[in-house]
Amino acid sequence: MHGQTCPGARIFRQPKPESFPCPGCGSEVEIWTDEFRRPCPRCGRVVFRDAGLGCLEWCAMAEQCLGEQAYGDFMRRKRSTVRERLLAEIAEHFGADRRRIDHAKAVLEHAEEILRAGDAADWHIVVPAAILHDVGIKAAEEKYGSAAPRYQEAEGPPIARRMLLRLDYNRDHVREICNIISHHHSPRRGETPNFQVVHDADSLVNDRRRIMDGEDLGFYTDAAADIARRMQKGKSSAESGVR
Repeated sequence: MHGQTCPGARIFRQPKPESFPCPGCGSEVEIWTDEFRRPCPRCGRVVFRDAGLGCLEWCAMAEQCLGEQAYGDFMRRKRSTVRERLLAEIAEHFGADRRRIDHAKAVLEHAEEILRAGDAADWHIVVPAAILHDVGIKAAEEKYGSAAPRYQEAEGPPIARRMLLRLDYNRDHVREICNIISHHHSPRRGETPNFQVVHDADSLVNDRRRIMDGEDLGFYTDAAADIARRMQKGKSSAESGVR
């Protein structure tokens, strides 16, 4: 009965169309309330809803309201949309700096691989933090020049917070994401599983050469250590083939 009266479940079970302006050409794009995005029929740019589906994202009763399959479909679509939208944000933020954009994508790829391995972490935190972990480097370079790496952790959280709040992201999640960004190169004692996944994913990208040389980096997660071993094994196999 609860699912019949819950507003969040109702917009999923009884969707209706809403209009959103295309940021590319200004045309009105119809997106139903159970959708997160739709391509603009005029210019083809993907248009996202301005907000999520409210309580369905965080309510403890959401799965019971919708049913297991419908709730699973909702969360997969939500995850995909958050991922796409933040990747679009980071691409716009860094502009022509392909190296920074590609780095964010590489860290995200490793973070998602660690998550799929069953690590006790939350994608709501890990996916945005992986994409946005270095978002402060641009502002730090503009302010501090060659000293930027020392300041990017301080510059990143306010920028990430603005991006996430534009997505109407859960504020508790925003706080944890920004906390990870604020010290992702400076681990502390007792780090959360979410921090550990982001840190390990970043290390797999930043320290690839050390990994390939066989150095043990002491990863937090077993999944990251397994990835590193596969990287080393792949190098050994390639070298054997050359000989």
